[in-house]
Amino acid sequence: MDKNQIREVIARRAALELKDGDVVNLGIGLPTLIPDYLPEGVNVVLQSENGLVGMGPTPAAGTEDPNFINSGGGFITAVPGAYACSSLASFEIIRGGHVDVTFLGALEVDEKGNLANWIIPGKKVPGMGGAMDLLVGAKKVILTMEHTAKGAPKILKNCRLPLTAAGQVNMIITEMGVMEITDKGIVLKEIHPEFTVEQVQAATEATLVVSPDLKPMQQ
Repeated sequence: MDKNQIREVIARRAALELKDGDVVNLGIGLPTLIPDYLPEGVNVVLQSENGLVGMGPTPAAGTEDPNFINSGGGFITAVPGAYACSSLASFEIIRGGHVDVTFLGALEVDEKGNLANWIIPGKKVPGMGGAMDLLVGAKKVILTMEHTAKGAPKILKNCRLPLTAAGQVNMIITEMGVMEITDKGIVLKEIHPEFTVEQVQAATEATLVVSPDLKPMQQ
């Protein structure tokens, strides 16, 4: 699979985790593709931590409004009935437990559900943003990410980079499969038909627990 195919596979599968009426926060990058693949009849409320509840689709070229951007600085639109608010009010929504699902990227994640996604020591970064609050405030945390980085595993026994939050990740979706974080470890529940269990494990530092009900990755 090329880069675009990988991103589509992950976003398509992630969209299947959403239910009608969910309040959803999307991290920057790959997670912003997820609304393009929502199943028919599923309508969600998209929340941006910089102060909008009710984000719409990306505007057509030439129609961008500089007053409407997401937390990553990308242009957005607002759906009818959207609520524009301060960042303070937006974070009250997050910290108050009103976000049903957040989709985030990762530099590293480990078998305990720890996530590192904000800094590589020695490199310039813009800051942690709202990731720390989303990890502890959202009802469900799903990572949408490529399985490896330049061939190196990103799913580890223990994170090596500074953590964004500890023990908060519920699910990982990559181009190789779908995994859940449990008290028994990382359970491989779905696998993409292009890969074998052995290939998924070889690309993963943590030891995977293969579900007895392992099935092909939904799309």
